[in-house]
Amino acid sequence: MEITISEQKVFIIPEVITPEQAREKAWDKKSGVFSSGLSSILSRPRGEDIKITYSEKRYEPFWLLEFHSSYAYDRLHNFPVQVTGPEVQSVTIANLNFTPCEDKKLGRIILVPGTEQCKEEHHGVSYFDGISGEKRDFSYALRFRLEEIQDLENYSFEGVVLPPEIKASFVVRQVLQELMKPLQADRVYEEKITLSKIELYYRPVYAFEYHWIPRDRQGVAEFDGLTGEMRTGGRTFKQAVKAVLKKDLLFDLGADALGMIVPGGSIAVKLAKAAVDYSRSEKKKSSS
Repeated sequence: MEITISEQKVFIIPEVITPEQAREKAWDKKSGVFSSGLSSILSRPRGEDIKITYSEKRYEPFWLLEFHSSYAYDRLHNFPVQVTGPEVQSVTIANLNFTPCEDKKLGRIILVPGTEQCKEEHHGVSYFDGISGEKRDFSYALRFRLEEIQDLENYSFEGVVLPPEIKASFVVRQVLQELMKPLQADRVYEEKITLSKIELYYRPVYAFEYHWIPRDRQGVAEFDGLTGEMRTGGRTFKQAVKAVLKKDLLFDLGADALGMIVPGGSIAVKLAKAAVDYSRSEKKKSSS
């Protein structure tokens, strides 16, 4: 099997909803933060009893993997052929003689051996939440303007930035496990998997903490910085964690990591940009 891994990239998606617009939405929908269930409907808070105590703009990560797999193989198969009547005692095809047998569904048949030439191709895109590792559809975010981050370690985010808890090796493993399925084949000519995109995206999210003063209850609402969509029950982080945003750590696709993902001596892994980045980093270490 041949696995090709392409260049890895990092993008930021600038916010469409401004901080001012997000705060207006947060103020307009503050009563809804505490309104869920029948009991909340019966004791709906008044707007003047709720205060916004904290707000933040943050960037949350998600992964995109685009892949293509191609398999070519032969499979031996006995093809059932019905004979014309009970009087047929044998059949000769291409100088080969076949004796009829009984089949419960087809009646009297002969089984003719043959070879099926098979070709399978699969193409797809998978998205993974960079914090939980769950599959989620983030395709909507790619409709907005993208900016590639060339130097992730020194990039200045305007807000709280969440480092991915899920690294590239994890999402690559998930995709490969889906693609590397056993073939019902007698002879394999081609087994190729290409990961044409392994990309990390940062999308903007606004979060607001609320205090329902008479009940002394706390609540959090999050607003998508691209669409303005509101989600309750979230959390705030209140500080940036930039020290771990190193590309070679997030895109941990060196030879050792790939050996753990796709063990086996018959698998050839081709690294594009990942190998180049690793080589350059090693040269820098040796020269310093």
